[in-house]
Amino acid sequence: MTRDSTTSAPASAGASGGVRLLLRLEGLAAFLIALALYRQTEYGWGVFALCFLAPDLAFLGYLAGDRVGAAAYNTTHSYLGAAALLVASAYFTLPALFAAGLIWCAHIGFDRALGYGLKYAAGFGHTHLGRIGRRAEATSSPTTDAPA
Repeated sequence: MTRDSTTSAPASAGASGGVRLLLRLEGLAAFLIALALYRQTEYGWGVFALCFLAPDLAFLGYLAGDRVGAAAYNTTHSYLGAAALLVASAYFTLPALFAAGLIWCAHIGFDRALGYGLKYAAGFGHTHLGRIGRRAEATSSPTTDAPA
């Protein structure tokens, strides 16, 4: 079976078991570290709350289809952009970029802790952390594998 790993995923793609748990715990750690560092900034929690869900605007990409939606989602839910903001904040000594980078990291970490991973173009429910959504719950249920 051949596939392009950047655009599609087989039904069994994604982390499972202890690996999935470890990745989710890493997300939780990133979230908590970002919160602790954000607390040290001069920006209030109102700014944090206002900006925390901003990366989820990428969901609008799904209006143009699964491929565009996955690309938009992955762009805003990868640590690369947030890390670039953190580096730029140090280079340009702009505290606002540091705060924005921390909020972005917190959002990504929170999503990963909840099990929302980077998306495959096969559909929103296909993530690097495994399947999410109703279909995933139905296929993982022990009653679905039992003979009738």
